Amino acid sequence: AYKNNGNIQEIPMQRAYDALCDFLSIINSFQARKILCVATSALRDAPNKSAFINRVKKELGINIKVINGEREAYLGAIACANLLPEQNSALSIDIGGGSTEFAVINKQNITANISLDLGTVRLKELFFDNNDIKGANKYIDTQLEKLSLDNPSAIIGIGGTFRALSNALLHSTSHPLDKLHAYEPNYNDFSMLINNILNANEDDLRKLGIKNSRFDVIKPGALILSRVLKKFKIRNLITSGVGVREGVYLADLLRNSKDRFPRNFNTSIRYILDKHIENKTYANQINKVAKELFDLLHNKLKIDEKYRYELSIAAKLCSCGSNIHFYSEQKHSYSIIEDSLEFGFDHKQIVLVSTLCKFANKKLPTSEHYELFKLLLPNAKMLNALSYIISLSIALLTHRPRNIDFSLRLVKNELVVESKRALYLTKEAVEKLNSFENLNIVFVND
Repeated sequence: AYKNNGNIQEIPMQRAYDALCDFLSIINSFQARKILCVATSALRDAPNKSAFINRVKKELGINIKVINGEREAYLGAIACANLLPEQNSALSIDIGGGSTEFAVINKQNITANISLDLGTVRLKELFFDNNDIKGANKYIDTQLEKLSLDNPSAIIGIGGTFRALSNALLHSTSHPLDKLHAYEPNYNDFSMLINNILNANEDDLRKLGIKNSRFDVIKPGALILSRVLKKFKIRNLITSGVGVREGVYLADLLRNSKDRFPRNFNTSIRYILDKHIENKTYANQINKVAKELFDLLHNKLKIDEKYRYELSIAAKLCSCGSNIHFYSEQKHSYSIIEDSLEFGFDHKQIVLVSTLCKFANKKLPTSEHYELFKLLLPNAKMLNALSYIISLSIALLTHRPRNIDFSLRLVKNELVVESKRALYLTKEAVEKLNSFENLNIVFVND
């Protein structure tokens, strides 16, 4: 298109039309009641866009909404604001084929939505196909002069180029969690990979972990990223697995709540609770007891208060594997949580919560597991203390009361469990736990 004054050519128009036909077939198979279809830079810039839009509307019944660059930047940003851990003054960057979008995300507020005429296909056709790298650098820097922002605290990478680089690093380093969303690549490794890509031939690109489908556009994308990193000197990098597509969906879903989920709502936790936990009363009881134990014991066990949040989530979700197989509940809980605890959490939180669930009920994390994930876990002593609290919470609820029928208090080195009931099974379960940090547990019948 960019070699033809932005006009979309007949073959790619037909290719897009054929893809939309297949999309309609897929949509019908799910019996969806609503179709959201937006177009970005390629159609936005095309003088002949009406021919394609009108044909699709007439023949397929799909209404294509062409959005401007600022809206595109905003949609990518609201996906990140809702589905990544909360950020303070982060800059989202979405490198597309024809444009690059930027937005500033401060917690759930989104400002400075900007779109620049920078894109991988645009640069390829205008500069890289002519081997004019010097001209590409000059063009990129001229476009970036339009960005007048305070230095952000982090860059959130949206789109194919950033994900391709992060994915290559994820699988070439010792990072223990195979999950791209919320992955935080090391700045020096990321910068070195960019330089290697810019100087690579096709064989080198394969060795660097770049997929064949990105060979034609990875260098223009890498060059844009290198100039952005140079301009802002940001060392904190975050990979987003979500972008404009999810933003379009969320803007429709959350249109009556300012495009935001409620403050204490998390989509991944809600999914696990709805899909895998039948007895939500029991899950909430474990959560309540675990938080109470944490408040009583965190000073004695020397646990950083910041881990109360992860402990409470692990307590609420640790029984999610029981509906797959009761006798291997913890193994399945671990797999479900590691896979499904996706949105709103960083990798350290995901690994900690899933680890606590894997070793809930009777045993502490093994040294083998800790060595595998220690890059993302708190120190072993703190991890064991958190794991003990989860196991103790489960043990105290062995009798599955309709309502919690005991109280807890700490008296010097004794945790006093007071109840009107004998709690025979509960006592037995607690006794099976390994003693921890000279903490004595005393049962009192009032």
